[in-house]
Amino acid sequence: MIRFARAALAALFACSLLSACATRPGAPAPTAERPTPTILVSIDGFRADYLDLGVTPELSRLGRMGAQGAIRPSFPSKTFPNHYTLVTGLRPDHHGIVDNNMRDPQIPGVTFRLSDRGAVTDRRWWDDGEPIWVTAERAGRSTAIMFWPGSEAPVHGVRPTEWRAFDQGTPATARVDQVLAWLDAPAEKRPRFIALYFDAVDTAGHNYGPGSDQVKAALRDTDAALARLTEGLARAGVRANLVVVSDHGMAEISGARVIRLDEVVPQEAGETLTMGAFLTYYPAVGHEEQARAALLRPHDHMTCWAKGQIPAVHRYGTHRRVAPILCLPQTGWEIATTASLARRAVKGGDHGFDPAAPEMRALFLGVGPAFKPGVRTPLTDNVDVYPLLARLLDVQPRPNDGGQTLIEAALVR
Repeated sequence: MIRFARAALAALFACSLLSACATRPGAPAPTAERPTPTILVSIDGFRADYLDLGVTPELSRLGRMGAQGAIRPSFPSKTFPNHYTLVTGLRPDHHGIVDNNMRDPQIPGVTFRLSDRGAVTDRRWWDDGEPIWVTAERAGRSTAIMFWPGSEAPVHGVRPTEWRAFDQGTPATARVDQVLAWLDAPAEKRPRFIALYFDAVDTAGHNYGPGSDQVKAALRDTDAALARLTEGLARAGVRANLVVVSDHGMAEISGARVIRLDEVVPQEAGETLTMGAFLTYYPAVGHEEQARAALLRPHDHMTCWAKGQIPAVHRYGTHRRVAPILCLPQTGWEIATTASLARRAVKGGDHGFDPAAPEMRALFLGVGPAFKPGVRTPLTDNVDVYPLLARLLDVQPRPNDGGQTLIEAALVR
């Protein structure tokens, strides 16, 4: 009986999404007064090929119903930079969130870190870009954001109509229930754009590695939460366009693949801000040449560049927040110090590697009345997600780095 009820809800949701299906009896059809909402879902750290593991039946079903493919993250393949790219269409070098940890000469004495709420809520870090919810709010379309990076700050002085401060302890089911509560508002007050964020897959990938049973368990749990969302939409008769993405993939790391930084550059030569799959380095005053000589030479399994000398393919290195020296290890290798290894051994998984690496590829999935059914989208850059969102919301996109690839491949003309 439970299986039948779940199947019935799934079929009902399919009809609520696909324009070819009749509207549920008693449910209002979308009109200019009751437009179709767009729901953007991020599954942090969902590697594109996780879909092949057979543990995400809801995602697989939605992929068959709509458009499905893979996207390349922007450089660096880190969480905050790529989440902001997805909602601005700008590469990190343009929107200013150039790393999870960074400094800005225009904000002296402050270091931006994910865990620092004072920095995360300070609009000065975010104002170089304009996220889609700000553009939508200015166009008179209400928005509701559940934990998306950047949504806790009044970017350009504008906040989402509804938003919640990030709390990692909030279960995935509670996040979904909040989204459904927002959609339970009267049609004229229903948000036109909603963003929802899940982080369990990324956490498991870091701690145990992309091939671990723990990652599979996190995938199952997140997929079940997504099913809870789609079933809730079906019960409410809400016809929505659903876009599911991830910010980056995950690569396996090992204690056998470690570059010891203190064997490369003397400790007194400078300091690191980010280390691991991506290194940012700040030479100490008076030690600039020493640091450059040590780092900017050839290394096994690692390449370093001075700011401004980063290869053009990465489209990175002009923003004022980019560190003076960056090092990128070979995918699967980690940069660490003897002291950091003593605190925590290298194991599990990481991201931040070259976005071109297959392990860094991220998920793209779109389903709903605006999407073609059953299509595969070509591999493209994640900056292309933003123009698609703007099209779905019928807002004029801000200048951005994206193209029309996803619009042309995925959307009904």
